[in-house]
Amino acid sequence: MEACGRAEHEQYVEFGMGEEQYAIRIQDIHEIIRMQEITQIPSVRSYVKGIISLRGKIVPVISLRSVFRQEEKAYSKSTRIILVHHGEDPVGIIVDRVHKVIAFSNIQPPRNGGRGGRPFHCRDRCRGRQSGRDSQAGSPFAL
Repeated sequence: MEACGRAEHEQYVEFGMGEEQYAIRIQDIHEIIRMQEITQIPSVRSYVKGIISLRGKIVPVISLRSVFRQEEKAYSKSTRIILVHHGEDPVGIIVDRVHKVIAFSNIQPPRNGGRGGRPFHCRDRCRGRQSGRDSQAGSPFAL
């Protein structure tokens, strides 16, 4: 059975930002790494925090808090960078914490219709099969 064109129990990586829970499809994730030093670059949008070197490859890093217009907070031991596929290259997304891999069912369109004019969005609202709690889930980029 499919919901919104996807298998009913698709796997996602669930992560948190403040009190909110979000999820990204597992196949959209390149890898998850611990927070590391980010080299700032001039003349970029406020949500672009800079670049990191990952095994010799330069990777841009953005702050999900900035994208969602939330107050920035100090990084902690649980802060992670989720590297997602964006075309041929990965892009790093800074999140407060990563929880677990979870299968979602009951995938529904977002209440606000999706993109909301932002360069980054979460596409669907889902209910976790194991946890029973709602999370935002979907593709990390409005393409």
